[in-house]
Amino acid sequence: MVMKAIEIYMNINGRGAEAITFYEEAFNTKAEHVTTFAQGWPDCPPELEHLIMNAQFNIDGIRMQLSDNNPIFDFQIGQNMTAALIVESVEEAQDLFNKLSRDAMNIKMPLQAVPWSPAYGNVTDKYGMTWQINTELS
Repeated sequence: MVMKAIEIYMNINGRGAEAITFYEEAFNTKAEHVTTFAQGWPDCPPELEHLIMNAQFNIDGIRMQLSDNNPIFDFQIGQNMTAALIVESVEEAQDLFNKLSRDAMNIKMPLQAVPWSPAYGNVTDKYGMTWQINTELS
């Protein structure tokens, strides 16, 4: 497996657009690839359309990502930052996701194509560690 990067992924409680502005200023950067729930979720309920599904920042060559918490999931301060693992291929993403999913506490999102990645999944492993597996768009 080729691990391309391990990144910080922040989960924001409904204030993602505000957080984008804050982090753009704090890190002197601009958000890239901003996707709202309406853009990335075909059957998005109208009250969630404005929420941020994914935004990415390049900070001196290091990528940081954020999204708004989907209200169907619990939001807990202190558990809202996870590791995003970036691998080279969809096959590697599937293999890693399958391994981390064994006896998992929770599979929040099965591995699937999303607007920012050909293969993305979110799993909390049997030890309570949350991992977001991604491949990069070509």
